[in-house]
Amino acid sequence: MTTYVMLSTLGPDGAARLRDNPQRLKEVNAELEAMGVTVLHQFALLGPHDFLNILEAPDELTMARVATALGARGTLKTLTLTAIDVDSYIEALGDGVG
Repeated sequence: MTTYVMLSTLGPDGAARLRDNPQRLKEVNAELEAMGVTVLHQFALLGPHDFLNILEAPDELTMARVATALGARGTLKTLTLTAIDVDSYIEALGDGVG
């Protein structure tokens, strides 16, 4: 499984929905799980992004499908990044690249 970081920013409709039903966050997590993605951690943020999610998915196509499905709702925008464990990164560099 690959780890991904998803930053999301709510639009006006998403903020109103969350205000009216805070449990919607947990409902969306269940929807992600049904699409094959595991929510490892979730944080509410202050600043330009509203939420940080650490997710696991079998591949980038699954993650792309999830990001597209969420974005198509029109309630939020996402930025998704692949996260590489530091030990794996060091191992991949071997004796260095230079």
